[in-house]
Amino acid sequence: MAGKPKTAISPTREENYPEWYQQVVKAADLAETSPVRGCMVIKPWGWAIWEGMQRQLDARFKATGHVNAYFPLFIPMSFLEKEAQHVEGFAKECAVVTHHRLEPAPGGGLQPAGKLEEPLIVRPTSETIIGAMYAKWVQSYRDLPILINQWANVVRWELRPRVFLRTAEFLWQEGHTAHATSEEAIEETLKMLDVYAEFAENIMAMPVIKGEKTPDERFPGAVNTYTIEAMMQDRKALQAGTSHFLGQNFSRAQEIKFQSKDETEEYAWTTSWGVSTRLVGGLIMTHSDDDGLVIPPRLAPKHVVIIPIYRNDEEQSQVLAYCESLAAELGALRYHDEPIRVEVDNRDLRGGEKVWQHIKRGVPLRLEIGPRDIADDSVFLGRRDQGPKDKSAVKRSEFISRVAAILDEMQQSLKQRALDLRAASTHEIDTLDEFRDFFADDASGGFALTHWGGLDPQVDDVLKPLKVTPRCIPLDGPAEPGTCPFTGRPSPRRIVFAKSY
Repeated sequence: MAGKPKTAISPTREENYPEWYQQVVKAADLAETSPVRGCMVIKPWGWAIWEGMQRQLDARFKATGHVNAYFPLFIPMSFLEKEAQHVEGFAKECAVVTHHRLEPAPGGGLQPAGKLEEPLIVRPTSETIIGAMYAKWVQSYRDLPILINQWANVVRWELRPRVFLRTAEFLWQEGHTAHATSEEAIEETLKMLDVYAEFAENIMAMPVIKGEKTPDERFPGAVNTYTIEAMMQDRKALQAGTSHFLGQNFSRAQEIKFQSKDETEEYAWTTSWGVSTRLVGGLIMTHSDDDGLVIPPRLAPKHVVIIPIYRNDEEQSQVLAYCESLAAELGALRYHDEPIRVEVDNRDLRGGEKVWQHIKRGVPLRLEIGPRDIADDSVFLGRRDQGPKDKSAVKRSEFISRVAAILDEMQQSLKQRALDLRAASTHEIDTLDEFRDFFADDASGGFALTHWGGLDPQVDDVLKPLKVTPRCIPLDGPAEPGTCPFTGRPSPRRIVFAKSY
């Protein structure tokens, strides 16, 4: 007879990482699959995490001069056709609307009717429809720059869905800007990459490498694509956000023209940049453990959960009064300019059951409070960045005075763990044999810093069987002349290779 699992999540990360991920999503009650294949229902706890990400990012966008707007879900097919490279890049992922009503079908049921004169694409991304509007709004250099972001959903028909990481419909923000000069547009592209990196590292506690994508990995139609790449606990890479310098490619296709100060007609220089709900998947895979979700305090929907422990009605009234007064005191405190978010869990469930639910949901701090704790004017504290049995009694006054500092300690410890994993799993690799061994199925893998001499079929011949891709050319990577192990060509610097999501 099999023994009881020693962890709340089964299988563990070591046993089966993909299935562990699905079980963490389920145990934390974040989301579930919907009746539509490839789509997900984001449940309240998962939505609260995404809301926190939205709140933090939106404040950063506005602080850098951007404003929010909204553009249509449907894009005329002809708009995509104007930018050949763009439509080619998205053609296999597009959902197409061809009719505008339903009517009864012979023999029962419904059938499409009212064929559209022009098919509409459910937006996979909005460069073309937004560009068409910018073409109306921009006449003079005085109309520039345009700095607009939208929070929206997009559809990319996904054949291998995984909740949060790859879904047919997902939520994101997409920034679209237009500028009078290439220098301004490039500055914008890199500025927003910095915004994403700062958010990932300081709010998500998820270290990232900022880099430029190789030409074959660029956004379709872009001149340059920049990325932040994070290492997950299984040592695979996650592309966590991208920022694109589009040059004049889309402005030429969409006729975004303006009269310059010199009274010459110029095409605008444009950018686009975005992050999506896959960040929730990145958060799960960066920090969570074999007991469930772990949420960095800066993003936690609740910072503290208070669990009353009592045996009878008399104890109940005493314990609840103490818990409610403590919750009010904590809720009046601030953590990074936001109120500390506190919940008193007074549901009619056993204390142990409540404790494990909050562990699996990743609440940073748990306080168990019963008559003995009240008599000692203390709390029994558990931290989610420590083991479930690592609990200690702390005086109430001490906890109140230190709660913000404890949350910050947790935030930093989670980031440091992720940094340590990345450092231990990143290696300079110089030969083909080393490269193949590093990414073999039975190897732990990670980030390979390897010389690269440019695009070549010989590179693909090595990478494809290993399911490895070039992740980025690090922006802070030193110039280091060497030899590409794939082609024997000279190489100016090392780039990052990894298996990825």
